[in-house]
Amino acid sequence: MASNGYRNGTGTNKGAIKPPASSNIRSSSFKSRLPPSSNHSPGSALRRTSSASFTTAAGGDGVPGRVRVAVRLRPRNAEESTADADFADCVELQPELKRLKLRKNNWESETYEFDEVLTEFASQKRVYEVVAKPVVESVLDGYNGTVMAYGQTGTGKTFTLGRLGEEDTSARGIMVRSMEEILVNVSRETDSISVSYLQLYMETIQDLLDPANDNISIVEDPRTGDVSLPGATHVEIKDEQSFLELLRLGEAHRIAANTKLNTESSRSHAILMVHVKRSVLGEEVAIPTESDKSSHFVKPPKPLVRKSKLVLVDLAGSERVQKSGSEGHMLEEAKSINLSLSALGKCINALAENSAHVPIRDSKLTRLLRDSFGGTARTSLIVTIGPSPRHRGETASTILFGQRAMKVENMLRIKEEFDYKSLARRLEIQLDKLIAENERQQKAFDDEVERINLEAQNRVSEVERNFTDALEKERLKCQMEYMESVKKLEEKMIENQQKHQHDGFMKDKCNGEGPGFCEDIAVIKKLLEKETHMRKEAEKEVNKLKSQLGQHMDAGAGGDAEILKLQIALEDEVHQKKKLEEEIIILRSQMLQLTFEADQMRRCLARGGSGNAYPGLDSPMSQVRDSLSGHKTPVSALFDQVGVEKILDLLESEDANVRIHAVKVVANLAAEEANQERIVEAGGLTSLLMLLRSYEDETVRRVAAGAIANLAMNEANQELIMVQGGISLLSTTASDAEDPQTLRMVAGAIANLCGNDKLQATLRSEGGIKALLGMVRCRHPDVLSQVARGIANFAKCESRASTNGIRSGRSLLIDEGALPWIVQNANNDAAPIRRHIELALCHLAQHEANAKDMINGGALWELVRITRDCSREDIRSLARRTLNSSLLFRSEMRRLRIEL
Repeated sequence: MASNGYRNGTGTNKGAIKPPASSNIRSSSFKSRLPPSSNHSPGSALRRTSSASFTTAAGGDGVPGRVRVAVRLRPRNAEESTADADFADCVELQPELKRLKLRKNNWESETYEFDEVLTEFASQKRVYEVVAKPVVESVLDGYNGTVMAYGQTGTGKTFTLGRLGEEDTSARGIMVRSMEEILVNVSRETDSISVSYLQLYMETIQDLLDPANDNISIVEDPRTGDVSLPGATHVEIKDEQSFLELLRLGEAHRIAANTKLNTESSRSHAILMVHVKRSVLGEEVAIPTESDKSSHFVKPPKPLVRKSKLVLVDLAGSERVQKSGSEGHMLEEAKSINLSLSALGKCINALAENSAHVPIRDSKLTRLLRDSFGGTARTSLIVTIGPSPRHRGETASTILFGQRAMKVENMLRIKEEFDYKSLARRLEIQLDKLIAENERQQKAFDDEVERINLEAQNRVSEVERNFTDALEKERLKCQMEYMESVKKLEEKMIENQQKHQHDGFMKDKCNGEGPGFCEDIAVIKKLLEKETHMRKEAEKEVNKLKSQLGQHMDAGAGGDAEILKLQIALEDEVHQKKKLEEEIIILRSQMLQLTFEADQMRRCLARGGSGNAYPGLDSPMSQVRDSLSGHKTPVSALFDQVGVEKILDLLESEDANVRIHAVKVVANLAAEEANQERIVEAGGLTSLLMLLRSYEDETVRRVAAGAIANLAMNEANQELIMVQGGISLLSTTASDAEDPQTLRMVAGAIANLCGNDKLQATLRSEGGIKALLGMVRCRHPDVLSQVARGIANFAKCESRASTNGIRSGRSLLIDEGALPWIVQNANNDAAPIRRHIELALCHLAQHEANAKDMINGGALWELVRITRDCSREDIRSLARRTLNSSLLFRSEMRRLRIEL
């Protein structure tokens, strides 16, 4: 009876209350309240930036959120009801106070506080609402979330999380109820949901949806620390029924066994990952105008994409071998389970105690859950316990695990990105409208110009015709008057001659006859004076006709001035047409740039945590070729409509923006192999090299280097680049530039040139190799990946030349001092860098002249490591063949007692 009174809360409590880390949080809701990010102090939450840490660095917009822990008591089963009939339960629950008492004996007990205490009578709906629903709501808001069940074998973890409830819907577990709420709150048109279902069995990640995929690797982003499983199966979820079928399929493939503690004991950790992608609009921004500071116009909201992940973890139960009766293979399974749970406990202890080092890499389980504890996810933990006093030790261990987990602080952060595709579609529609409007205006302009030309021609023709008629009439009139005057003068002249003859006769006759002749002479003089006067009048008439002719000529000059005005108007219209053509080219180039950037982000997101935030590091040309396959792209359309000559002319434009857009268009055109020959024939390669030589603008240099890198993919273009001094120009740019993206483009161009056997000596003499090695100062993973690719290409060409007997002596890379960097980065965390360096080491080792330097430089140990640990079978085989074929390497391995 005393024990019953104790369970009902009437017994004596002599134990000390152990508060959680958050100063006895007594909120009535299991969901923490998020303070606004603007009031949050950047230093108020735990941050860890070490690569070995169990946390992810949070940005300034993070929100602190402690791990929430609930405890659930399983009711007694039939065996416990019989075996422990005379004993009281080892725990006593006080759900109204959110407390749990763990009984030591009949007199003493220890009290613990949790965020929620669930009795054996708590329904599945109640468990979901207080444990998982706040996490699901956060996932719908854009945060990552984790719900995990921990406890002894047989205490109800799988019942709590994974129960399907096919016969009784009220028995549905957290997995089914979480998906129901997600499907209700997402849009089928704009949002998407995908699911992966995995199990961690014997430290091996297996795909429960594809049993043949039984060894999935974990990939970590070296910059952000995000963990991804690129080999896992992702299934799109459209409705609840398809999700239930996936859960049935996964549960059928999950490994379970019969033990003394549980007839269906899970022998693996089950992990359900739900990826949610939602499209939202950003906030509207009011921008003041320049004329009136009080008036504002609203900037339209930006389209955003929120990507969140819900992780539901059903941990395998911890067990003691002597109680579970495991033996043989089940004993090995129990050891693996206990080791992974122990590693998880160590990580949580380190985070709870603010330790400088968190042993994340001790287990794959801790690596998968690095974002759940101390990271950016909202995490809820439900610990399940049993009432039997026979398992008091396991119950106490589970309770202490939950208490330590409550001390872990996470920094919640929304996973939000700019929706480039939506914006690109909207801009494409606007561009089509502008092009159509421009075509309409152009047609109207052409019609108007044609009408003006026709009208001008008619007016000019009419003026010319009128002027010709008037001039002809005046000419005929003047000619008639002139002929009449000449006729009169001739008549008068004949008359005068006759008079002169008569006067001469009369003078001879009258020399001595008297004064009568003097009167005749006077009459003749008067006639002569009259003739002179008439001649002057005729001259005046001629001058008058000349002046009239001049006036007609002036009228013709006025018609020419009008024609000149029309010609000037036509020239202005042609100039405006040329400006419109330039604007169309700029708009098309902007559209092309947006389309290209969207495709890059899509590939980056699709590749996940590959260690490379910029896709296509192995070849700048491959970045665009992937997006161009299968249909005619805006690049090809621009190329056909405008022509390469006009685009190259814009490279010399005085407008800096036009010049930048033009070089971007040329770079994107050069990414397609079909366009490269036309670009080179039109002088595009020479223009790009001139830009690299002349301009100090970082954007122009970066894009020009990227275009040269694309052209350098073609062997014929590689020799042209060498002939035109491109290697020295790239080397100079590599030494001057500091921008990582510019260095990445330059390194990609030199890496492509390193793959040409004919350019080996030139690359060294013109500083190409030294420039390539000098770019490692940037330390950016994208730049280092291109440097590693160039070294691998160069080493491969040298190996081929040595095999064919073309060259001898040690490698030029070793002469340039590249070996220490190669050895140092042979086991780099970034997969592309590591793969290229491993290939470079194998190629260098194939030439016996390099063996001594490689042994002294520590490369032998890296080659041995490659034969054992490299993820690619072809590289492992190449390294093994290389070591076995070298006398010096075999001798050194025998001395060091190394076996392959």
